[in-house]
Amino acid sequence: MMRAGIAPRATRFVASAALAAFAAMTAVSSAIAQAWPEKNITILACFPPGGGTDAMSRFVNTPLQEALGKPVVVENRAGASGNVAIQMVARAAPDGYTILGCSSSYALNPSLLAGANYDPLKDFIPLMLVGASPNVYVVPANSPHKTMKDLIAFVRANPGKLNWTSAGAGTTAFLGTEYMKQQLGLQMVHVPFSGAGPATQATIAGQVDLNASAIGSVQGQIDGGTLRPLAIAARERSKALPDVPTLIELGLKDAEFDTFQALFLPAGTPKPIVDRLASELTKALANPDLKSRIEKSGLPVLALGPEKFLARLQREVPFYKAIIDKGGLKPKQ
Repeated sequence: MMRAGIAPRATRFVASAALAAFAAMTAVSSAIAQAWPEKNITILACFPPGGGTDAMSRFVNTPLQEALGKPVVVENRAGASGNVAIQMVARAAPDGYTILGCSSSYALNPSLLAGANYDPLKDFIPLMLVGASPNVYVVPANSPHKTMKDLIAFVRANPGKLNWTSAGAGTTAFLGTEYMKQQLGLQMVHVPFSGAGPATQATIAGQVDLNASAIGSVQGQIDGGTLRPLAIAARERSKALPDVPTLIELGLKDAEFDTFQALFLPAGTPKPIVDRLASELTKALANPDLKSRIEKSGLPVLALGPEKFLARLQREVPFYKAIIDKGGLKPKQ
């Protein structure tokens, strides 16, 4: 028979041991964070130089370098809608020395590309959503369609006669328009181009009737008067285009489609390293000068850290997959 007092003493012993173990783990974690980094850090940008992902990566590498005391180098590894760089980072050691810089393609590729064999919710740590640019619908300056309501009425009266373009089938602008077509029962012909630049030029030239694009890709042409904006796919009106209504205002529920630019780490990266990187990035993006320069490039800064960014991905990945499945947009090689 157990003597009185032994059980409480045992409980206190276990509790003390647990506290000691926790303190030891905390000390180890602190040591890891203080010792890291010991060498250069590389950001693999998943698209070519000159694009939004490349610009975002180069905006943050200098302040990171200054904060961490080691070079932070940007390397462009484009290909397969960003999948080349994504797969490279997935195979990299989870030690904080290899960071992925990618756009919304990260969330879309597994549903669109046969070769994108990764789980966007499990195989990476969402480090920082730097910013997101809402998509806007623009027409040539001389287009007869003055408003989005006019254009939708035309499409309903003339199914299949209006053509539209985007930066590609693997973009949020493309999928957002597919959602609009599905919800409103519209029939429009998509004319694909190899990127935002060619699609914009074709729209200005009148080769296509409508262009769905990230605001940053067409802001200059809107300001210059060669393109006219009809609507934006956002929950609120854009500061850059305050007079342009949202699709939600026009009655299209949940029509919130933007293109994010973000940073990711391989799954398994130690939490102290994740926390330090997220902390330094948050501080950098709060700097008024850096924030202004990023936003002038067409990318509104959001600075969402790991938890909030993951929550967004948990909503966004299945939402886009549902659009892809309903539209019969089967994975491509």
